[in-house]
Amino acid sequence: MNLPKLPDPDKSGFFYQVTSPGTGNNFKNPDSVLYNLTVKSLSTGAAYLQSPLLSNLGTFVGYTDQFYNSSLVTTSNPQGFYSIPAIRTALLALKPGGVARILLPSYLAFGRNGAGNIPSNEIVDLIVTTYPYQKQALLDDNRITTFLTSKGLTATKDPSGIYYIVNTLGTGEAVNGIGSTVNVKYTGRTLDGAVFDSSADGLSLTLSGLVSGWQIMIPKFKVGTKFRMILPSAYAYGRSGFNTISPNTSLDFDIEIVSVTN
Repeated sequence: MNLPKLPDPDKSGFFYQVTSPGTGNNFKNPDSVLYNLTVKSLSTGAAYLQSPLLSNLGTFVGYTDQFYNSSLVTTSNPQGFYSIPAIRTALLALKPGGVARILLPSYLAFGRNGAGNIPSNEIVDLIVTTYPYQKQALLDDNRITTFLTSKGLTATKDPSGIYYIVNTLGTGEAVNGIGSTVNVKYTGRTLDGAVFDSSADGLSLTLSGLVSGWQIMIPKFKVGTKFRMILPSAYAYGRSGFNTISPNTSLDFDIEIVSVTN
């Protein structure tokens, strides 16, 4: 394999290559970085991990030597955190939008125990892809506007950053606020169209117990309204995610307000 590498004056034991430098200034430890990871076997090319394309990892550069993935939770590592300082080293050589490839010996990766579907003593080939945005809200907005354009949809942007489309404007009782309980029919999807939750028959929900995007948008409308809203991740499940929803994922909802108890 002919892989040009940057010098390793610290004798770190791993090799990395900046395959695309990005633009602007190099990342520094206090900077925010939004990025994705791909982990493959160096010997076979088998893919072990791939960040979901419609979400991303995000933290301060100085914290990126701690690597987490829920699929890597094991009895020997129940928290699913692994120390891989090579990620931070490579990021410090990049600018926003840059990409780096890292070749990691097993003792600097997942060791003799392996993790998830990564075997024991596996040398891994890791790709770090950063986004040109350093704020999650900007990346989410780009994803949402790209989604709307691809679907030929025209939406209104709320001051919060939430996009919405009113299909039927209701004339019934108003929703007073987040203390209200609403009966709604809804479908929730990720931006690739995958449905993660729905209620065709109607479900009663108290707004105060829901994600903030619902708390912001539902009180803007009256009973009988049917609308669609696309939530930036901060107004959905944020950096933590929830069940099958990955961290930093924007969500797409169809909602009908059936009734309200204020």
